[in-house]
Amino acid sequence: MTTPRPALGVAMVLGSGVLFAVNGTVSKLVLRAGLNAQQLTLLRALGAVAGLLLLSLVLRPGVRRLRVTPRQLPLLVAYGLTGFFLVPMLYFVAISRLPVGIGLLFEYSAPLLVALWARFGQRHRVRPRLWAGLALSLAGLGCVAEVWGELKLDGLGMLAGLGAAVFLAVYYVLGARGVAGRDTLSLCTWAFGASAVAGLLTRAVTAGVGGWEPLAADTDRGVPVALLCAYVVVLGSIVPYLLVAAAMRHLPATSVGIVGMVEPVLAAAVAWLVIGDGEALNPAQLGGGALVLLGVALAETARVATPGTAAPTAPDTAPAPVAAPR
Repeated sequence: MTTPRPALGVAMVLGSGVLFAVNGTVSKLVLRAGLNAQQLTLLRALGAVAGLLLLSLVLRPGVRRLRVTPRQLPLLVAYGLTGFFLVPMLYFVAISRLPVGIGLLFEYSAPLLVALWARFGQRHRVRPRLWAGLALSLAGLGCVAEVWGELKLDGLGMLAGLGAAVFLAVYYVLGARGVAGRDTLSLCTWAFGASAVAGLLTRAVTAGVGGWEPLAADTDRGVPVALLCAYVVVLGSIVPYLLVAAAMRHLPATSVGIVGMVEPVLAAAVAWLVIGDGEALNPAQLGGGALVLLGVALAETARVATPGTAAPTAPDTAPAPVAAPR
């Protein structure tokens, strides 16, 4: 049995947060180069499932870890479709129309939805600070959107970010209901597999909207788009997932979630440094972002654990445990 080492767990979560934060900017550069959200979601899923299948072959107990019963399959497919297909696709739509940090803040409202579901859907006990967290987060999102004047943020981008939050909350609930018994590697492989199949079907139905020519091109800064896509697959998906899963051996889920809140802060900073002023947040939006994160932290710690259930985790961790899709 592994001896918990909290400092190592924190380092792993911070490392995954850095990789996820950079992934937001990398993904936006890919989208700007000409690939659409649907294409990037499909490429990411195909690349990740290939890499995870290879790991499953190499690591013990081999492909046996991928065994699944007919009763488990519907939940695994739903888990993959919500968390690994719809969430990242909507996130990609959001950051193509909004600054990366703002897109993440909208998606970060998912734990609030999970806590509300626990209170009203499952009638679990919650601590009073949930309501303070909800109020702070709503006020923070209002500041981010600057609702007191002309709405400057793209409406479709905001809807996509909120949609990503809804599906991320569903993904958490599904995870808590039945996929927690599987190891992280097999769970991710099945989830990305479902996402890849959904992506292929969607592309077939839409008659292949968008060509693949941008993959052979460079960005306006001379970086090959194919290289950026490789980052999205390897360092933006597989590696941070494994880091978060390893961190859960050393830290409780709530701690992992709270430490993982460095991601939107780092993501906004990386996007501003790499992309420029279009990613900058004004003082009201920065203050609103701080309120959102504080509200999420309160919600993270508001649910009273009951036997057989797990407290909802932050947007970079799921009850499995596994990193949330980006």
